[in-house]
Amino acid sequence: MKLRTKLTLFNAISKLVIVVLFVLLVPVLIKNITSNYVDSKLIKQKNKLLQIVKSKGIETYIENGEGYGSYLPLKDEYISLDEVDPNFFLDTIKRGKRLFSEGDTLEYRILSHTFKVKNKNYLLEIGKSVDTLDETSIPLQNIAFQVLLGMILLTILADQFYSNYVLKPLRLIIKTKLVGQKFPNFQSYRKVRTTTSDFEHLDLSIHTMIETIADKFHKEREFISNASHELMTPISILQSKIENMFEEEDINDDLKVRLLEMQKILNRLKSITKTLLLISQIENEQFLKEDKVSVSELLQDVYDEISIRLQDKNIDYEMSMPESWQMININKFLLFNLFFNLINNAIKYNKEGGSIKIVGVAVHDKFLISITDTGIGIDADAIPLIFNRFKKFRQSLQQDSFGLGLPIVKSIAAFHDIEIDVSSEKDIGSTFKLIFPATLIIVN
Repeated sequence: MKLRTKLTLFNAISKLVIVVLFVLLVPVLIKNITSNYVDSKLIKQKNKLLQIVKSKGIETYIENGEGYGSYLPLKDEYISLDEVDPNFFLDTIKRGKRLFSEGDTLEYRILSHTFKVKNKNYLLEIGKSVDTLDETSIPLQNIAFQVLLGMILLTILADQFYSNYVLKPLRLIIKTKLVGQKFPNFQSYRKVRTTTSDFEHLDLSIHTMIETIADKFHKEREFISNASHELMTPISILQSKIENMFEEEDINDDLKVRLLEMQKILNRLKSITKTLLLISQIENEQFLKEDKVSVSELLQDVYDEISIRLQDKNIDYEMSMPESWQMININKFLLFNLFFNLINNAIKYNKEGGSIKIVGVAVHDKFLISITDTGIGIDADAIPLIFNRFKKFRQSLQQDSFGLGLPIVKSIAAFHDIEIDVSSEKDIGSTFKLIFPATLIIVN
């Protein structure tokens, strides 16, 4: 998962948590706010009524000792004023129920307050219906929820925009310094513009690392190329001298056997040197990719050269390849070597009376050629290492195996942008899948 996606996901989840908490808490908050607002309004009404009593007298509300009561038509609010015991005292705001003559019982938020006028004690009650409070709370909750959603949406968009802005240098570093590079041909260094010091340090560190890798790699390729060239001369000289010794008349049989062994060793050394030189030339891109050849014809050429080995081990060979497939922009010599090495390995590590099957299929915009054998297979932990140079495994019992066949295959495949996928099961067989891009194969 990308870092930007993780940040966006974290921001979205954190906002969701906030929404859940807000949904749970907002009814309580709104209820408290509404209650405080109503209480404040009740106190203002009380103060206003007391001011009227003070200025106009208690007689404004109470005449002949009869109490005063006033209800709105829908009984949403009421005011009552009655004379009470001189020692009675009350000053509260709380919920309470009131029973009406019609038999209805309603719940109110009631302010109760006692005060004295002309040595008489009076109880003032001002009530507001709880139903009215609830009717006020629900719209407020809806408004608050809508405002919250709007703010969260704005913050998510702002977070997304800012994350894109802050992480843009990191994306450029990954794209240009890592994904955009084709090993070992690295592009020249371009500093990524950023105001974030961490990204500046990362950019410079990656560039330094890439320069070091490229330098070591070029030196290794140069050494292999030079060493391969230099070794060919003394090998050829030694071979010539051994061949000249065979022409001498007084050479005995024992010496001939030793000379044959020496010649065999020189041939093996020459084979290794030529292989290393070929790998070096491929990696230095010293081959042209201008050939066009039919896939089935190329595989037939490989079969013609290797068929004698198939017969020696009584191996069944089956090929199912579309005749219309044509490879373009390739090097025929290298592709021949690629298929030759893979099929040769399939024979070398196959069982007596086994089989080799080559199948070509089109998958979406790519072309897949698989080579399957019924050989001894490869250990699962060895599969990632089979393309390493000079890496030999226990199944490599042949004396002429130097662990260079598959590295050649890997180099040729990389040169042509061909992907290789390997699957194997011990004592059952192996499958090498070559995945060709659409730029290399056309269908006539």
